[in-house]
Amino acid sequence: MATEIKAPVFPESVADGTIATWHKQPGEAVSRDEVICDIETDKVVLEVVAPADGTIANIIKGEGDTVLSDEVIATFEAGAVSGASQTQAVQSEEKVEQAAAATEAGAAPVVERAQAPVQDQAPAVRKALTETGINASEVSGTGRGGRITKEDVANHQSKPAAPAAAPLSVAVGERIEKRVPMTRLRKRVAERLLAATQETAMLTTFNEVNMKPIMDMRAQYKDAFEKRHGARLGFMSFFVKAATEALKRYPAVNASIDGDDIVYHGYYDIGVAVSSDRGLVVPVLRDTDRMNYAEVENGIRDYAFKARDGKLGIEDMTGGTFTITNGGTFGSLLSTPILNTPQTAILGMHKIQERPMAVNGQVEILPMMYLALSYDHRLIDGKEAVGFLVTIKELLEEPAKLILDL
Repeated sequence: MATEIKAPVFPESVADGTIATWHKQPGEAVSRDEVICDIETDKVVLEVVAPADGTIANIIKGEGDTVLSDEVIATFEAGAVSGASQTQAVQSEEKVEQAAAATEAGAAPVVERAQAPVQDQAPAVRKALTETGINASEVSGTGRGGRITKEDVANHQSKPAAPAAAPLSVAVGERIEKRVPMTRLRKRVAERLLAATQETAMLTTFNEVNMKPIMDMRAQYKDAFEKRHGARLGFMSFFVKAATEALKRYPAVNASIDGDDIVYHGYYDIGVAVSSDRGLVVPVLRDTDRMNYAEVENGIRDYAFKARDGKLGIEDMTGGTFTITNGGTFGSLLSTPILNTPQTAILGMHKIQERPMAVNGQVEILPMMYLALSYDHRLIDGKEAVGFLVTIKELLEEPAKLILDL
């Protein structure tokens, strides 16, 4: 008996999603809890898993289609694998055995890629073939079982026509272009960044911090810290704690604008920008004023693992009163970070670079880092912004003050 496979129930802040990838096609065997489909929303990618062992009976929503919360996207047959799938599996095993035998005999194995019939292609692919007027038999399918993907259609369409008669003395090279639709996450990030530059009076102020005191402290205690807390002592925990203390002293930097109102937050939820394969995401550390250094480090580590594995949830990235971004991990020496609206400020960290500095009339080589604070001038005055950044600088250069709450 066929059962319905539905899209997950989206949170209130997410209106709809887009089918990003079907990992399984009709007739293919699947195991219980195996990922069969990815749905991309404005914030995260949600996975749809098989409800039981069986096969996909029919795909209702193809790749690229928009789906609503709890909408039916496919039908599923629980139970034994279909005869067609069993036949395909046997044929695949035979081809592998033939290829192995040919290799042992010293001959180059012949690889066959059987193309699935047009009616077996995903709905989005059938639509692309119809719109472009391309015959499916002309396209080399790179998908599972020789199926054609949307990229295959786009690549075939972009191939230049064979020249009628090119001079033999002229070498004609390919200038390849690849056009792919922007993912929902990347599109949403682009919209937010553009809105931040157009709807705020954004200004950036800079300063520099001597990282030697923190580097010396970290070198002295990192082994004992890891042994006691099970977490590596990094630089980010110092910046999070310093920013939290600075936010207490400058409440406007921790505020947001809502229409004609200013909302002053009595809590400190700091977002830490993390780069993932799908784009920039900003998971939030909650109540950082109540967290110790180990809790900050463990929280950042857990978010990094989630971002790498695509497991960040919407609840992980909702809210936030202030953001820290670290371009130094990629080698950036100086930048102007863009506001993460509706927040009114963002701190940019950068690469630690040894430079000659004048200290008490003497030149010393010190590990220096440029800091950048972008802020919304509608709410935060230059005096407050500079004072906030200088506070972070002083707390980092004298970490005893940070630890002793001075």
